[in-house]
Amino acid sequence: MKRHCFALDLKDNVTLIEAYKEYHKNVWPEILKSIKDAGIKMLEIYLVANRLFMIMEVNDSFSFEKKNAMDAQNPKVQEWETLMWQYQQALPVAKPGEKWVLMDKIFEL
Repeated sequence: MKRHCFALDLKDNVTLIEAYKEYHKNVWPEILKSIKDAGIKMLEIYLVANRLFMIMEVNDSFSFEKKNAMDAQNPKVQEWETLMWQYQQALPVAKPGEKWVLMDKIFEL
């Protein structure tokens, strides 16, 4: 399995951050299915202040291109992403249209 790590910010507003956390206590079943169907075996999101950190472990069949294509064709995923964007904001280093920014591993023990 391969691991990918990402970062994204939330809008720096306590009320919005709490609402975002509530949504993630009950992620829609269609979203969970889309994650699993893409070959993602484990996904965790951590929060400090308004910075999110996501760890994703994927199987050998996973590809970002395949996941993006599947998401683009899934109305429920598009609805979820639009809803979540009300709480999220791009990192200063994000490319135009980029949400979650892939991080580079710089150390391993």
